[in-house]
Amino acid sequence: MASAARTTGVVYERRRPEKTTLYEIVRDNVETLYGAIDDGAIAVRIPKHAKKELEAYLDCGLLCRGFARLRCERCEESRLVAFSCKGRGFCPSCLGRRMCATAANLIEDVLPEVAFRQWVLTFPFPWRRRLAQDGALFGVLTRIFVESVERFYEKRAARRGACGAVKSGAVTVVQRTSGDMRLNPHLHVVFLDGAYHEDGTELVWNELGHLRTGEVGQVLEHAVGRMLRYLRRHGHLEIEHDVEEDDEPEAVLCASAVSGREPPAGPQWLRGLSSYCPSALAYDKPLCAALDGFTLHAATRAGAHHAAAREALLRYVLRPPIAKERVEPQQDGLVRLSLKRAFADGTVAVDMDPLSLLCRLAASVPPPRFHTVKYAGVLASASPWRKRIGPRPAKPEESTKADDDAGPDQRPDGHVCPRHADAPLSARGAARTTLFRPRTEPSRRSRSHPFALPRYTSSRCDPA
Repeated sequence: MASAARTTGVVYERRRPEKTTLYEIVRDNVETLYGAIDDGAIAVRIPKHAKKELEAYLDCGLLCRGFARLRCERCEESRLVAFSCKGRGFCPSCLGRRMCATAANLIEDVLPEVAFRQWVLTFPFPWRRRLAQDGALFGVLTRIFVESVERFYEKRAARRGACGAVKSGAVTVVQRTSGDMRLNPHLHVVFLDGAYHEDGTELVWNELGHLRTGEVGQVLEHAVGRMLRYLRRHGHLEIEHDVEEDDEPEAVLCASAVSGREPPAGPQWLRGLSSYCPSALAYDKPLCAALDGFTLHAATRAGAHHAAAREALLRYVLRPPIAKERVEPQQDGLVRLSLKRAFADGTVAVDMDPLSLLCRLAASVPPPRFHTVKYAGVLASASPWRKRIGPRPAKPEESTKADDDAGPDQRPDGHVCPRHADAPLSARGAARTTLFRPRTEPSRRSRSHPFALPRYTSSRCDPA
């Protein structure tokens, strides 16, 4: 591997999840949790999809649970790659791969080279349990909010002279937890910070310009008003009720994970939660608004020509809910979860029982067939404008020349040495994972599925 390391600066090292604190906590306590539920000591039920993900996480990255063997046919060097769980809930490795692959795909194939703005909407505490369980209702409220922001962009563009059809676009990412792993379904929506209008055969971009804090409050008022009217019309306002004794066990789990104050997902040692009550529109920070338990934040923006900021913003909204470095065992048997950012009251970490953490992990898993990444406006798959605004692909002759001029560590199809660039791949066993190596430029990253089998060539070959 010495020659490859000198050329690329990257040496592959298999990850070992069994040595991480998060893995040890799940491994040592998951059967205890199941036993407590079966005995009636904990009056909850772990959903089938969450139970499946907890058990799959224990097999993720372990060679003893299955692997693929990659072999270079010329020099016979081989490498073992352990299978991944491909989880959607909390696995730091698999969700990290999805984050990198999705961000690369958005930058390279979907989003135009314009400014982005992030709009973050959080819901009142009494609503969160129902929204975490009812994917259809949460989808409707998501659509209402996205349409409200889209309408704001379209009106601003019309006032600045845009005529005819005016459209913006957005990528919506659903995050289900807060920093302390309490259940908190909320929206991170990356909007194109402006709108397009059609001028003859061309699409013209209209930048939003300066955004005022009062306009953020107007958007929030409009969205909340539409949501309340929808809920009243369809009789859904009972989502504000408290937990009853005859609630379903899965509902009890979600309610406990929302509050973090009661078993089984609690208690945690923090200040109490504020109860839901109607409140007037308030502005705590610039470009931030709060109304009736809702909060809206629109202060994060990435410029059109700042590639690093655009990619960092996309990775942030797609990030996994928990990092293995943030979990630490304590001598008293509790688990300490360090916060990425301190709370307003100065809290920097949360201590909880291992079973409470497992319940929060189970509640964080999205239900089956619930999409956590959605596209709207001109970025929707059915929009006729999507192909017209997306990044322009390089011409075939330019791409071929760039690949010929690039070194072996710069090829977009993975790590391939010059001697074996055209050699076929031989893999023993099913391909269910990928070798992920960091890349610095978005245009030179692999666009393949994050769990696809990579093209592999021996690192012994001299790249000269």
